Amino acid sequence: MKILSIQGSPRKNGNSATLSKYFLESAASVGAKINTVILNELKYRGCQGCMACKTKLDKCVLKDELENVLQNVYSADVLLLSSPVYYGDVTSQMKAFIDRTYSFLVPDYTTNATPYRIAAGKKLVLILTQGHPDEKIFADIYTKYDYFFKWYGFSENHQLRACGVRNIGDIESKTDLIAQTKSLATKLCG
Repeated sequence: MKILSIQGSPRKNGNSATLSKYFLESAASVGAKINTVILNELKYRGCQGCMACKTKLDKCVLKDELENVLQNVYSADVLLLSSPVYYGDVTSQMKAFIDRTYSFLVPDYTTNATPYRIAAGKKLVLILTQGHPDEKIFADIYTKYDYFFKWYGFSENHQLRACGVRNIGDIESKTDLIAQTKSLATKLCG
Protein backbone atom coordinates (compact mmCIF):
# COMPACT_ATOMS: atom_id res chain seq x y z
CA MET A 1 0.00 0.00 0.00
CA LYS A 2 1.45 3.37 -1.07
CA ILE A 3 0.40 6.57 0.64
CA LEU A 4 1.11 10.02 -0.73
CA SER A 5 0.75 12.53 2.09
CA ILE A 6 0.43 16.14 1.00
CA GLN A 7 0.58 18.65 3.80
CA GLY A 8 -0.86 22.07 3.13
CA SER A 9 -0.01 23.85 6.35
CA PRO A 10 2.72 26.47 6.45
CA ARG A 11 3.33 25.30 10.06
CA LYS A 12 5.37 22.08 9.99
CA ASN A 13 4.24 21.06 13.47
CA GLY A 14 0.73 22.47 13.32
CA ASN A 15 -2.42 20.60 14.21
CA SER A 16 -3.17 19.24 10.72
CA ALA A 17 0.44 18.04 10.36
CA THR A 18 0.26 16.38 13.79
CA LEU A 19 -2.98 14.58 12.99
CA SER A 20 -1.55 13.39 9.68
CA LYS A 21 1.53 12.15 11.58
CA TYR A 22 -0.74 9.91 13.68
CA PHE A 23 -2.36 8.58 10.51
CA LEU A 24 0.98 7.91 8.82
CA GLU A 25 2.54 6.22 11.87
CA SER A 26 -0.41 3.84 12.10
CA ALA A 27 -0.33 3.16 8.36
CA ALA A 28 3.41 2.45 8.50
CA SER A 29 2.86 0.04 11.39
CA VAL A 30 0.82 -2.19 9.06
CA GLY A 31 3.34 -1.98 6.23
CA ALA A 32 2.31 1.07 4.19
CA LYS A 33 5.00 2.88 2.19
CA ILE A 34 4.80 6.62 2.75
CA ASN A 35 5.86 9.60 0.68
CA THR A 36 5.29 12.97 2.38
CA VAL A 37 5.28 16.33 0.63
CA ILE A 38 5.17 19.62 2.49
CA LEU A 39 3.75 22.07 -0.01
CA ASN A 40 5.09 25.14 1.76
CA GLU A 41 8.64 23.95 1.01
CA LEU A 42 8.07 23.76 -2.76
CA LYS A 43 8.22 26.39 -5.45
CA TYR A 44 5.20 26.09 -7.75
CA ARG A 45 2.39 28.02 -9.36
CA GLY A 46 -1.33 27.46 -9.40
CA CYS A 47 -3.25 26.40 -12.49
CA GLN A 48 -2.78 28.90 -15.31
CA GLY A 49 -6.01 28.02 -17.12
CA CYS A 50 -3.95 27.47 -20.27
CA MET A 51 -5.86 24.26 -21.18
CA ALA A 52 -2.64 22.58 -22.41
CA CYS A 53 -3.61 19.51 -20.35
CA LYS A 54 -6.76 19.26 -22.46
CA THR A 55 -5.34 20.19 -25.88
CA LYS A 56 -1.62 19.32 -26.13
CA LEU A 57 -0.61 17.07 -23.23
CA ASP A 58 -2.10 14.47 -20.92
CA LYS A 59 -0.60 16.20 -17.88
CA CYS A 60 -0.02 19.69 -16.55
CA VAL A 61 2.31 21.71 -18.76
CA LEU A 62 3.92 23.62 -15.89
CA LYS A 63 7.51 22.66 -15.08
CA ASP A 64 7.98 23.31 -11.38
CA GLU A 65 8.37 21.44 -8.10
CA LEU A 66 4.73 20.28 -8.16
CA GLU A 67 5.26 18.28 -11.36
CA ASN A 68 6.61 15.19 -9.55
CA VAL A 69 4.00 15.47 -6.81
CA LEU A 70 1.19 15.31 -9.36
CA GLN A 71 2.89 12.34 -11.04
CA ASN A 72 3.14 10.54 -7.67
CA VAL A 73 -0.65 10.63 -7.29
CA TYR A 74 -0.82 8.15 -10.18
CA SER A 75 1.08 5.48 -8.22
CA ALA A 76 -0.45 6.13 -4.79
CA ASP A 77 -3.18 3.91 -3.37
CA VAL A 78 -4.14 6.45 -0.70
CA LEU A 79 -3.91 10.21 -1.02
CA LEU A 80 -3.77 11.97 2.35
CA LEU A 81 -4.41 15.71 2.14
CA SER A 82 -4.05 17.70 5.34
CA SER A 83 -4.73 21.37 5.81
CA PRO A 84 -5.82 23.87 8.40
CA VAL A 85 -8.82 25.98 7.47
CA TYR A 86 -7.81 29.49 6.43
CA TYR A 87 -10.58 31.95 5.56
CA GLY A 88 -13.18 29.23 5.13
CA ASP A 89 -11.20 26.84 2.94
CA VAL A 90 -7.99 24.84 2.69
CA THR A 91 -4.77 26.86 2.66
CA SER A 92 -3.67 28.59 -0.53
CA GLN A 93 -0.84 26.05 -0.77
CA MET A 94 -3.32 23.16 -0.81
CA LYS A 95 -5.76 24.96 -3.08
CA ALA A 96 -3.03 25.55 -5.67
CA PHE A 97 -2.20 21.84 -5.59
CA ILE A 98 -5.87 20.87 -5.96
CA ASP A 99 -6.33 23.31 -8.84
CA ARG A 100 -3.42 21.66 -10.63
CA THR A 101 -5.17 18.27 -10.36
CA TYR A 102 -7.44 19.57 -13.14
CA SER A 103 -4.89 17.88 -15.38
CA PHE A 104 -6.22 14.50 -14.13
CA LEU A 105 -9.35 14.98 -16.25
CA VAL A 106 -9.52 13.97 -19.92
CA PRO A 107 -10.39 16.65 -22.51
CA ASP A 108 -14.04 15.56 -22.82
CA TYR A 109 -14.50 15.03 -19.07
CA THR A 110 -17.94 16.61 -18.97
CA THR A 111 -19.40 13.95 -21.29
CA ASN A 112 -16.98 11.01 -20.95
CA ALA A 113 -18.15 8.05 -18.84
CA THR A 114 -14.55 7.74 -17.59
CA PRO A 115 -13.54 11.38 -17.13
CA TYR A 116 -10.21 10.75 -15.38
CA ARG A 117 -6.68 9.84 -16.42
CA ILE A 118 -5.55 8.24 -13.18
CA ALA A 119 -6.44 4.69 -12.14
CA ALA A 120 -9.85 4.37 -10.50
CA GLY A 121 -10.29 3.04 -6.98
CA LYS A 122 -7.85 5.22 -5.04
CA LYS A 123 -8.72 6.34 -1.52
CA LEU A 124 -8.72 9.91 -0.24
CA VAL A 125 -8.34 11.06 3.34
CA LEU A 126 -8.85 14.77 3.95
CA ILE A 127 -7.65 16.08 7.31
CA LEU A 128 -9.02 19.49 8.22
CA THR A 129 -8.31 21.45 11.38
CA GLN A 130 -9.87 24.76 12.29
CA GLY A 131 -9.63 27.23 15.12
CA HIS A 132 -13.36 27.93 15.15
CA PRO A 133 -15.07 25.51 17.56
CA ASP A 134 -18.45 25.40 15.77
CA GLU A 135 -18.63 22.26 13.61
CA LYS A 136 -21.32 23.85 11.43
CA ILE A 137 -18.89 26.54 10.32
CA PHE A 138 -16.89 25.50 7.22
CA ALA A 139 -18.58 22.08 7.12
CA ASP A 140 -18.90 22.42 3.33
CA ILE A 141 -15.17 22.14 2.63
CA TYR A 142 -15.06 18.34 2.58
CA THR A 143 -18.21 18.10 0.46
CA LYS A 144 -16.80 20.09 -2.44
CA TYR A 145 -13.43 18.33 -2.53
CA ASP A 146 -15.07 14.92 -2.12
CA TYR A 147 -17.07 15.76 -5.26
CA PHE A 148 -13.97 16.59 -7.31
CA PHE A 149 -11.94 13.59 -6.18
CA LYS A 150 -14.84 11.23 -6.91
CA TRP A 151 -14.82 12.77 -10.37
CA TYR A 152 -11.16 11.67 -10.58
CA GLY A 153 -12.15 8.08 -9.81
CA PHE A 154 -11.41 8.06 -6.06
CA SER A 155 -13.85 5.53 -4.70
CA GLU A 156 -13.48 5.76 -0.94
CA ASN A 157 -13.14 9.19 0.61
CA HIS A 158 -12.91 10.06 4.30
CA GLN A 159 -12.75 13.21 6.38
CA LEU A 160 -10.96 13.63 9.69
CA ARG A 161 -11.87 17.02 11.15
CA ALA A 162 -10.93 18.87 14.31
CA CYS A 163 -12.67 22.06 15.38
CA GLY A 164 -11.50 24.42 18.10
CA VAL A 165 -7.80 23.73 17.59
CA ARG A 166 -6.24 27.14 17.07
CA ASN A 167 -2.85 26.85 18.76
CA ILE A 168 -0.08 24.39 17.96
CA GLY A 169 -0.61 21.33 20.14
CA ASP A 170 -4.35 21.80 20.66
CA ILE A 171 -4.95 18.65 18.60
CA GLU A 172 -3.50 16.53 21.41
CA SER A 173 -6.67 17.13 23.45
CA LYS A 174 -8.79 15.46 20.73
CA THR A 175 -8.08 11.91 21.92
CA ASP A 176 -11.20 10.42 20.31
CA LEU A 177 -10.24 11.91 16.93
CA ILE A 178 -6.66 10.69 17.29
CA ALA A 179 -7.97 7.17 17.98
CA GLN A 180 -10.33 7.45 14.98
CA THR A 181 -7.41 8.62 12.82
CA LYS A 182 -5.22 5.68 13.82
CA SER A 183 -8.08 3.25 13.31
CA LEU A 184 -8.86 4.59 9.83
CA ALA A 185 -5.20 4.29 8.84
CA THR A 186 -4.98 0.64 9.85
CA LYS A 187 -8.35 -0.12 8.22
CA LEU A 188 -7.36 1.45 4.90
CA CYS A 189 -3.80 0.13 4.83
CA GLY A 190 -3.95 -3.17 6.73
